[in-house]
Amino acid sequence: MESQSTEPIIRKATQIDLGDLLHMARTAFLQAFTSGNKPENVAAYLGEAFTLKQFEKELDNPASTFFVAELEGEIIGYTKVNLVPAQTDLHDPESLEIARLYVLEHHLGSGLGKKLLETAIAFAKQHQKKYLWLGVWEHNTRAIRFYEKNGLRIFGSHPFPFGDEVQTDYLMRIDF
Repeated sequence: MESQSTEPIIRKATQIDLGDLLHMARTAFLQAFTSGNKPENVAAYLGEAFTLKQFEKELDNPASTFFVAELEGEIIGYTKVNLVPAQTDLHDPESLEIARLYVLEHHLGSGLGKKLLETAIAFAKQHQKKYLWLGVWEHNTRAIRFYEKNGLRIFGSHPFPFGDEVQTDYLMRIDF
């Protein structure tokens, strides 16, 4: 019997991953954003952005790529990157957007987020992009610190509709 690796494997997601990916994404989103937000806004956003139909559509989009981190057959983190035209804001053909980067709470601080970020950066370079950017909630100090520690800098902000309110996301980028 083969022993399983104790190191997570990062690979491109496929339609076969859809159910597990969605479950993990919803769990990680709730872990990250339940605190500090109205429950009805969290529920409304989950019902809009984290549905099987929405994830299926995103996985089918040739301008979007999901990378999953798998440990012993379980998805424990993922990142979704967007080329133009799937980008949410800048729509700069010289850039790659990280639309989402989530790691289950239990694996925070394990270096997995950094590996997912490095995967996204490698993907951007492979596609001859000049920089990578993302939006991060202004109150998500842990994520902001993580991105700054890994070389990203705030260069602006944009409004982010969340349920019945409009929040502010900082825009961060790293140039290659």
